[in-house]
Amino acid sequence: MLSSYRQIFAAPGSLAFSSSGFVSRLPISMTGIGIVTMLAQLRGSFGIAGAVSAVLAAAAAVLGPQVSRLVDRHGQRRVALPATSAAVASAAGLLASARLGAPDWTLFLFAAGMGVMPSTGSMVRARWAHLYSDRPDRLHTAYSFEAVMDEVCFIVGPILSIGLATSLFPEAGVALAAVFLLVGVVWFCAQRSTEPPVHPAAHHHGGSAIRSAGLQVLVLTFVATGAIFGAVEVVTVAFAKEQGHTAASSLVLAVYALGSCLAGVVFGAFRPRGSLAGRFLGGVGAMAVGMLPLVLAASLLHGTAGLVGIGAALFVAGLSISPTMITAMALVERLVPASKLTEGMTWTTTGLAIGVALGSSAAGWVVDAAGAATAYWVPVGAALLAAVAALAGLPRLRGGLAAPEPEPVGTPAAR
Repeated sequence: MLSSYRQIFAAPGSLAFSSSGFVSRLPISMTGIGIVTMLAQLRGSFGIAGAVSAVLAAAAAVLGPQVSRLVDRHGQRRVALPATSAAVASAAGLLASARLGAPDWTLFLFAAGMGVMPSTGSMVRARWAHLYSDRPDRLHTAYSFEAVMDEVCFIVGPILSIGLATSLFPEAGVALAAVFLLVGVVWFCAQRSTEPPVHPAAHHHGGSAIRSAGLQVLVLTFVATGAIFGAVEVVTVAFAKEQGHTAASSLVLAVYALGSCLAGVVFGAFRPRGSLAGRFLGGVGAMAVGMLPLVLAASLLHGTAGLVGIGAALFVAGLSISPTMITAMALVERLVPASKLTEGMTWTTTGLAIGVALGSSAAGWVVDAAGAATAYWVPVGAALLAAVAALAGLPRLRGGLAAPEPEPVGTPAAR
């Protein structure tokens, strides 16, 4: 299994851009939950905390594809560095506003400014696609590795963010996220030899990548999927607080990511069978089924037993995440031209961000109104919507795959 992963790093510079991409992606898992933890302590309301986090996600949804479109047109380094500077400056404004007790509108303003954070995950995958566009086996393994790194981010990030915010001072988690973003992006952009070429002329023809019917299905499905993630984060923090163990929420969320991480490692070592569109539908359906035990665990168990039950349910639910995301990235690579690949991948992130905004906001209000146990119905409902969207859009996904898919085999990806 490990030989599959060793082979993808045979390309010079691949380890450096993947490592720096990991550091710059940590803020994705730290900022949202860090804002919720910070404002819940400083302002005393999960409602306002979830709303500010939702504004950040919504701003990223609006601005992220535009930043990535500029990346495709002008190059990663020329766009990512100024975008990162603006995002870090906005984070500093948010921290100052929270600490000084500024009016609530300032929190929303600076959270929106953080939405220009560049999508390093999309840029990393664009570099892999440039390296292995003629080797679908290695590209599958590379995408799987990055999905695993995403999940490692979601294991480490919340632990750092919540742990620092609850043990040092409320703003510590968001502050460290800003440091990781700045250091990671500067390091990533320094890797000039592996930066994919730009195709400025291609952007004058065909318009945005989102015009792809298949990509529209992925984005719509990911809106509902993002609502799962956003709701689970907010409700789990609230549930842990109700049980008197707020800091333990980071460990519970880490178990969720751990399930996804382990599934991604196995999935990346072998070429899966079946069509890309069919595998995507199966993954989304598995996510929907995996959400149901959460409601039972939250309703029937309390205290430490409740947190253990939620953790076990989230571990099982997480097993379907990485395989679904890996398949989605492979679909994007097939649905959009190489000249718009970064934008296309960022549109999936945009869908997730919109969903996180909706899910975290809805979950925050339900927590305040009816408690955390009831609020676990929010991610369950979102999961069912994701399954319906994927099923309804299956013909469009299949129709968008104009090029024949590689013949699936049951052997390890590396030959």
